[in-house]
Amino acid sequence: MVIDTTFWAVVVASLFSLAVNTTGIVAITRRADWARANALIFVAFAAGTLVTLSFMSIIPEAGEMNGAAPAYLVGGFFGLLIVDRLVTGHLEHDEARLVDDHVDPGGGTAHTTGIVSMLGIGLHSLIDGVIFAVTFQVSVLTGALAALGMILHEFPEGILTFVLLEQGGMGRRRAAWYAFVAAALTTPLGALAAYPFVDRLSEEALGALLAIAGGALVYVGAAHLLPQVAHEGRVRNLLAVGAGVVVAAVLALTGE
Repeated sequence: MVIDTTFWAVVVASLFSLAVNTTGIVAITRRADWARANALIFVAFAAGTLVTLSFMSIIPEAGEMNGAAPAYLVGGFFGLLIVDRLVTGHLEHDEARLVDDHVDPGGGTAHTTGIVSMLGIGLHSLIDGVIFAVTFQVSVLTGALAALGMILHEFPEGILTFVLLEQGGMGRRRAAWYAFVAAALTTPLGALAAYPFVDRLSEEALGALLAIAGGALVYVGAAHLLPQVAHEGRVRNLLAVGAGVVVAAVLALTGE
């Protein structure tokens, strides 16, 4: 494996993702009211960005690299759906509590829920890292476009992980540390673990992985993030979705 610009782009994007996620954890521990009030703005903007970039940039490029890309796209979408249902089937209900103003005291069931949710988020973040490795291997531009929306949703993800663990009965310091390991640290670990393998793939195989990544990103944006925006229903969040769409469309069109 030759350590080149692509490798360092993956490293920088992964570390930036880690930093944004950690910022979310720090924000909820030190400025809880502000973090709760603004977390969904990041969710909304990220949702608009991810879905738009996937359809306008990542998926078309995968189609040029592999003729069977639509099948891999469907596989990526429903594959991540199945993972979400099996590992974190209750997570959407918990994410809706980001808009609540209180933290419920944790009992035995809450503790188990927090741990399972943490493991699910850790797996999700690990997959984010793999997507970094795949998209940057196609091109630095493709990776940067995908990373834009993915990194934006790291802030509320850090908040969510901490809240779930604290609701499960963990102390604030321990919850913050576990949230950092599960939600923040796993992304660069996933990227660095996947990169050596992705670096050796043919263009056709890389196109297949890019299509799977595109399907996963559409799922994250449309089925994972947008429902949270709809749950709160505030106009500012809908405007943030629109802003994400516009920014992503401009980037996709000017990046051709």
